[in-house]
Amino acid sequence: MPRLKYLPAALCTSLLAACASTGTAPAASATAPAGAIAVEVPAVAHPQGETAEWWYRSGAAQAAARGAMAGQARNVILFLGDGMSLTTVAAARILEGQRRQQPGEENLLSWERFPHTGFSKTYNTDSQTPDSAGTMTAITTGVKSHMGAIGVSAGRRDDCADSLGKQRLTWLHLADAAGMATGIVTTARLTHATPAATWAHSPNRNWEHDADLPAKAVAEGCVDIARQMVSTPYGRGPTVLFGGGRAQFMPVDARDPEHAGRTGLRRDGRDLVAEWKAAHPGSAYVWNREQLQAAAGAPAVLGLFEYDHLQFEHERDAAAEPSLAELTAEAIRRLSQHPEGFVLMVEGARIDHANHYGNAYRALDETIAMAEAVRTAAELTSPEDTLILVTADHSHTLNFVGYPVRGNPILDKVRDQDGDEARDLTGLPYTTLGYANGPGHAGASNQQPEGPKRFLHAPSTAKPAHGRPDLSQVDTTDPDYLQEALVPLKSESHGGEDVGIWARGPGSEAVRGTLEQNAIYHVIVQATPKLRERLCQAGTCDVNGVPVQLPQPQQFRSKD
Repeated sequence: MPRLKYLPAALCTSLLAACASTGTAPAASATAPAGAIAVEVPAVAHPQGETAEWWYRSGAAQAAARGAMAGQARNVILFLGDGMSLTTVAAARILEGQRRQQPGEENLLSWERFPHTGFSKTYNTDSQTPDSAGTMTAITTGVKSHMGAIGVSAGRRDDCADSLGKQRLTWLHLADAAGMATGIVTTARLTHATPAATWAHSPNRNWEHDADLPAKAVAEGCVDIARQMVSTPYGRGPTVLFGGGRAQFMPVDARDPEHAGRTGLRRDGRDLVAEWKAAHPGSAYVWNREQLQAAAGAPAVLGLFEYDHLQFEHERDAAAEPSLAELTAEAIRRLSQHPEGFVLMVEGARIDHANHYGNAYRALDETIAMAEAVRTAAELTSPEDTLILVTADHSHTLNFVGYPVRGNPILDKVRDQDGDEARDLTGLPYTTLGYANGPGHAGASNQQPEGPKRFLHAPSTAKPAHGRPDLSQVDTTDPDYLQEALVPLKSESHGGEDVGIWARGPGSEAVRGTLEQNAIYHVIVQATPKLRERLCQAGTCDVNGVPVQLPQPQQFRSKD
């Protein structure tokens, strides 16, 4: 009987180990997705057998079994809602609907209208509950890694020397090497974990500027993340770099243009904005809305719109700082002019920050702002040639509880079907939303007295609560109200459960079922001919043209 290449996604997922041990693929099925290809993956002991090579091949198998190789995407846009748990999505969906004077439950956020959905398993190689660096590294490189890893495979967080041999190629690097246009948009610092993992290599996410680097790491040859973000080793570099974090790019003797009392953080005397401009003649550096509009004709733009992170949408000065949707539109306008197609990463970063603060209002508000950015991208592109993926890097401990009546304000206290406030066993009302841990704990802290807490609250010590606070006269819909937290922490923690993936466009059919997070990279590269062809040119593909071998960055560099 001839060997068959194609098999159903579900069978491939469950029988990968069997395929590896027998060297054959199961028979084809009528339910097999178009273009499904079996990739053999060796069985390994977990976790000790999980090498970078194994993670890469395993992720390739998951994408190929789901038919990603049938994709013909010209462009790719990945939206990353940092910390956007499924609870955050559900609550934001309701809040958006209620802002439109609807009950809310029937509403859908923009990406929830996409035709294809799946789940992503988010753990790091060394942690059940992950961080943003290791998770985004999995998404951008196709290889899972340790907590704190930026563009390197698993190792020790503070070991520079070890990491230099573990630098991994991201799909943005690959696109640059393949002649496509690239872009990065974030509401965080450009050097923060998620955007950094698209372009930089570091074992430690905290090495954002030179003063953050330990002397040993400098001696061993590690370079801070900010310097790497303005480098162009694979091609011309990103056409669009929009975010915050001016301080990381400015020397200590340079004053911030917006905040006269602040200076740069760099101690090496380097002005990275000037270095970027020198590497991109005729391009523009901007730090406010007016300058961005004036730079319409510039071939590339570096936009650093805040000294640190961009403002929360709730506080944003619309006259001075563009919204995430506006930055997304500007990025697409510029990138779509490129004849070879483009790839773009857009991060709604402050969803995560608000959840860490224990502040559901801002977390949901930021999620709605990202939904507007996704809607904008969908309107500006075609599902015929542009693959759009929306996902999160990890979850949070936000909970959705009680039995509130249909249409109950999502940020309010629970009311039952008779309109009465629900009560706990002590006779006190409670809210629909709450956190398992964080700064919303009712006990007295070194910053706020016992009782309900308000934004911003980041205590260093806390005392036990004497029961729950009485919320009867508390406006829990106030933007600064912090939802109650069971365990007192300075900062609410991430959660370890799966997050959603939503997709539209060429190759999006491969997004279904439960995937390891690193398989998202493989869906992207397999569904985009220019990306997979560049990988095949480097000899990383199997006989079916599936990129299965771990690519080495030096094979794609245009210069050292």
